Order: sequence, then C-alpha cells, then structure tokens
Amino acid sequence: MLSGMIGSASVSNGAEAAVIRGSTDAFDFIVVGAGMAGASVAAALASTAKVALIEAESQPGFHTTGRSAALFAPNYGSPLFRALTRASAAFLRAPPPGFAAQPLLALRGALYLARADQQERLEATRRAISAAHFRVEVLSPAAARSKVPRLRPDYVSAALYEPEVHDIDVAALLQGFLRQAKALSARLHLSTRCNTPHRQGEAWHIGVNDGTLTAPVLINAAGAWADELAVACGAQPLGLRPLRRTAALIDAPDGITLAGWPAVFDVDEEFYFKPDASRLLISPADEEPFSPGDAYADDLMVAVGIERIETALDFEVRRVKHSWAGLRTFAPDREPVIGFDARVPGLFWCAGQGGYGIQSAPAAAQLAAALARGEAVPSAIAAAGVTADRVSPERFSPSTNAPSNG
Repeated sequence: MLSGMIGSASVSNGAEAAVIRGSTDAFDFIVVGAGMAGASVAAALASTAKVALIEAESQPGFHTTGRSAALFAPNYGSPLFRALTRASAAFLRAPPPGFAAQPLLALRGALYLARADQQERLEATRRAISAAHFRVEVLSPAAARSKVPRLRPDYVSAALYEPEVHDIDVAALLQGFLRQAKALSARLHLSTRCNTPHRQGEAWHIGVNDGTLTAPVLINAAGAWADELAVACGAQPLGLRPLRRTAALIDAPDGITLAGWPAVFDVDEEFYFKPDASRLLISPADEEPFSPGDAYADDLMVAVGIERIETALDFEVRRVKHSWAGLRTFAPDREPVIGFDARVPGLFWCAGQGGYGIQSAPAAAQLAAALARGEAVPSAIAAAGVTADRVSPERFSPSTNAPSNG
C-alpha cells in the first residue's frame, strides 16, 4: 500500500533528457537503470563527477517508476525506509528552483480501515504512528464514512486517519531528476543494454550499442534486473525478489464525487483504493513472485481486488477502464541495498527499493552518492538513524572479513 502502490502515472522522456549516442568517453560513474533510483543517483553524482546513465528501454522509468501512483507516507515501510522518506520531505516539499513546473506533493490523507477482527492491528498501527510524533486520529465508523460516504456501515468497526499523507507527482519527480542530471552534463543512453560488463585494471568497461563506456565505479540501479546485472559483473546475487502488483482503474457510479476522498487502506494490506482523476484506482495489494520483465495485469487478481472493494464499499463495479501491473523488488530483509559489493571492486548496489523507492528517492540518492564517492553518510540522513552498515550489501555476506572497496 501507500508508496508501494502501482499506479497509472505516465512517464515520458520528451525533450528533457539528452540522448547521447556513440560516446566512448571515460566517466567517473556509470549508472545502469534510469528509473527513479538511477535517475536520482545520477543527478546527485553529476554535481561533482562525470556520469553516464544507461537505460535499456526507449524511455526512462518504463517498468516500475512509470507505473507507480506513489504517496508520500512518512510512516510506511521498514524503519530504514521511513527514515529515508522523512529525510526526503524537505526536498519533495520545496525542490530546487527549476526542478519541476508544479508542486511535487498534493495533500491526500490516508484512511486505515479495520473490521472487528482487525482491531489489534489497528491499535498497533496507531501506536507506531504516534511514536514517530506524527498526527493520527482515531475515527468511529460514522466518522470514517464522513470521509468516504460509500463505506458499508457493517464493514468498518474502527478506523484511523493520517492527515500528513500526500500524492506524489511521479512523472514530475523523475523528469526533474533527469533534467537536473542533464544540466550537470550527465549523459543518458536510451535503448542501450549493458553488454558484457567487465573489469579491466581500475575501470569497468561496458559495451553499449555502438561503443564502449568506462568508469571506475558501476552503479547497479537495474531494479528487478539488479541481481542479473551483478552476476554478469562477477558478483553473487543477493536474492532480490521482484514481486508483481496488480492495479486497475474503475468508473465510479453516477453521481459520486471522488475528488475529496483520502487514500483508503485495509489495515492488513488486503486492498487499497484512491481517487485518480474522476475514477478510482484499486488494488488487491498482491505480491506475486515474477521474473524480471514487462509485468502484465493478472485478471484473477483484478477480480479479487474488485471483490474486496465491493465488500468495503456500497457500490457495484460495472466497468474496468484499464488494468496493469508493475514489479516491486525487495531484498531478503525488505530493506534498501546501498553500497559497494563485498567482493567485486567498483560495483556499487542501489537496489531493493521495493514499494518505497519513490517517496525515499531524494534522500536515498544523496546517501548513495556520498557512499559511492567514499564519503560519510550525510548528516541529516545520519541524524535519522541511517548508517552505512545498515544499508550495505555486505550484510548478506557469509563472512564479515570481505575485502573492502577503498
């Protein structure tokens, strides 16, 4: 749920990314993958280094970023992702001049629903949000229906409302990072696969469509393909798991205005829904293992989502306007993986963003850029409790005596 939502946001490259072909220049960093993780890291690195950004598809963010309808939800995810999300708040609320033509955040609010058998889970959620010093309101069933009038009276036993949750303009955020990287002379190679990466001397050599790129550091921001890229580089896979999530847009019944509704979540993450223009975006919040590739909607899971929504809402779903799916890739412990590989020199991981990579991107990019440059964790991120050890891929190593990348 929340920022892990697979959504309908359209991401287009347009004229805002410079496409460079035929370059054989040497770089300081080569970033593989131009989704949100790769684009944001490239922008963060390009302020002090020469950066190449490689993307296999014809447009950045095609597979996951471009299918996300993320929320900024500071209390969603693991402790590390929550810390990175909160550290991203200032950037998302007030990005640098020229970064985006419109605000990146729009107030939405989040409503958590509980049936009678989910009261304990709801109370645990309330305690967690309160402990983080964020506002949360306990609502009666009647108060919950005042926010979402079509909730079935016999479904909701209790609810929570978290007001400090916002929609994120995913397309504007991605394009902002690409525009920022371009302004800092980063080179974007689209429709370019990372062929035969190999380490020669002190540099990586990457075969691209019409030449070779070299750099001392290769940033693995390949999303669902991150383990595959690592193996091609001679590293051990971390056990990253791409999980498919299905979503659909449905028409609301005549006469129902959705614009003021919050995002609504079953407290056990059995479904979610939120307004999307004049329609309702719904999902069964499924997590189905799926091989890296172009994910497609599962008709059965669309039907499951509809059934769950109709159980909670007093209206019949008459038409599915559109359905789709995206991949959310998790490390074994569902925490971010940011740091140099334990055994392969110059291979830097930026992977495992799962369902939280959009809302945490600004801080995660600054963290990755600092670590890739051999610097300390930025002070604002360290103050949130994030350490290099906690995000390092070395935590998956069977030995704590692995060689360093110093």
